[in-house]
Amino acid sequence: MSQHEQVVEVETRIDAPPDVVFEYFTDSKKYVRWMGVGAELDPRPDGRYSVNAPGGHTASGQYLLVDPPRRVRFTFGWEDNPDVPPGSTTVEVTLVPDGDGTIVRLRHSGLPNDHEREMHGHGWRRYLDRLTVAGAGGNPGRDEIPS
Repeated sequence: MSQHEQVVEVETRIDAPPDVVFEYFTDSKKYVRWMGVGAELDPRPDGRYSVNAPGGHTASGQYLLVDPPRRVRFTFGWEDNPDVPPGSTTVEVTLVPDGDGTIVRLRHSGLPNDHEREMHGHGWRRYLDRLTVAGAGGNPGRDEIPS
């Protein structure tokens, strides 16, 4: 890691086994239960990762690694943010069994500056809170821009 690279690391525990949680990172219908209002996911190396966020923003990249039910890694960036363009950063998710549940560790690397690290850190914390609800079978509600 270069001295200028900014990294976000977020962790949560979900009351569901890793094979159930894993699908929330690879199945378009399950993905939008916790993040986004639309998604096109092709979970295989070089497959498409595209999520439509509230407010008309789109995050896109490609899957790099799909290792069910342990890990998924994809490139990530925003189609309307020149500081973090599509595919310019990397998100890696590791799922660790924990009794009847799963520890989810998300690491977002390659962010260009403190501002983007802070913004993406807030976003991933918010979304992992939503995933904690959805992954356990609950309904976190529609994804909307926080007020």
